[in-house]
Amino acid sequence: MTESETLVQRYFLLAAAPDLAAYHAQFADDAIVEDEGHLHRGIDAIRAWRTSVPPVTYEVRGVDPIAGDGRRAVVEIAGDFPGSPVDLAFGFTFRGDRIEYLTIRPTA
Repeated sequence: MTESETLVQRYFLLAAAPDLAAYHAQFADDAIVEDEGHLHRGIDAIRAWRTSVPPVTYEVRGVDPIAGDGRRAVVEIAGDFPGSPVDLAFGFTFRGDRIEYLTIRPTA
């Protein structure tokens, strides 16, 4: 397993854990998260975004390489929300061992 694949696996372990401090620590201070067409720039915006995300479970269906050392993970998300479960694509770009850019989009 490559380092970036390990970082992707770490993301989903921390995303499902109750310790949000560890989850936030995996992002670069100037990271960007794109979710539902909205950009969340910087760690403070990412913290605010994450606190609005309902509790869900993640089942990683596959991880593939994308440009550079990035990765795309197709994940089934299930929880108490309309349309659950749903498959989403998570695109990761890393700077060292921290997430620099994360996109969350439908898998279509």
